Amino acid sequence: MTDRLLVALDIDGTILDVDGEIPQSTRDEVARLREQGHEVMLATGRSAADMLPVRERLGLDSRYLVSANGAMVLARDEEATPPTNADYSPKWIETFDPTDALIRLRPVLQNARFAVEGPDGVYRYSGSFPDGSFEAQGREVRFEDLLGEPVTRLVVVSPDHSVEEFVAQVRGSGLHQVTYSVGWSAWLDIAPEGVNKATALEKVRASLGIARENVVVAGDGFNDIQMLEWARDGGGRSFAMGNAPQQVIDASSDLTSDFYHDGLAKALAKVGYDISQPG
Repeated sequence: MTDRLLVALDIDGTILDVDGEIPQSTRDEVARLREQGHEVMLATGRSAADMLPVRERLGLDSRYLVSANGAMVLARDEEATPPTNADYSPKWIETFDPTDALIRLRPVLQNARFAVEGPDGVYRYSGSFPDGSFEAQGREVRFEDLLGEPVTRLVVVSPDHSVEEFVAQVRGSGLHQVTYSVGWSAWLDIAPEGVNKATALEKVRASLGIARENVVVAGDGFNDIQMLEWARDGGGRSFAMGNAPQQVIDASSDLTSDFYHDGLAKALAKVGYDISQPG
């Protein structure tokens, strides 16, 4: 084991705001931790293609990156210094057959939109998603064409339902053998059973030889709950953003300010020590 910290950060609502901006205070704290020799990486629900530009903007050279809520872990070519986005490729991929979930959800979520992300990172989607979410990196297909092939995740959006109605319908559908999390709106991410950001980060931690108590994570959404609990329960630190739902806050060891009051920077300022110099 080493004295390095493993610092894993959610992207949306933690690093980025809705306009895609990264506060300078966040950039400064990330740079400080990297200069001190700690491993700073991303752990996101985004696809690999959507995650890599954020890595580039922050100048991260981490050995691993977690995408698709833990269903895909990318690894860097160790000889690439500094790495480009092309130097990252899939290391661990978890897939499942979305057929059962799709068949269960379609009758109870009228007018819902469905999308699946394949192991190649390409989306297939049925129905029009808000803001053209998947058009740039996928193709529109018939609902029936979503069935039968292994995927890393299934995304469901139901704009006709409130979040409460959406959750009730999903719970009543009898979903099984999958892991799912509901977003801020009526947006559902479904992953392979038992797969989440925490399961992926445990593989990363073990591969890097970093102690559980040297783990630091930060997030703001329901898909961060397992990651926050994993870090907290292992003796590390897990920071919930100040505007996170109470269930997310309850899963963390620490509460920081909200995004617009430099929440992530304030959290990161509480951790780290210089291990880059001997003595």
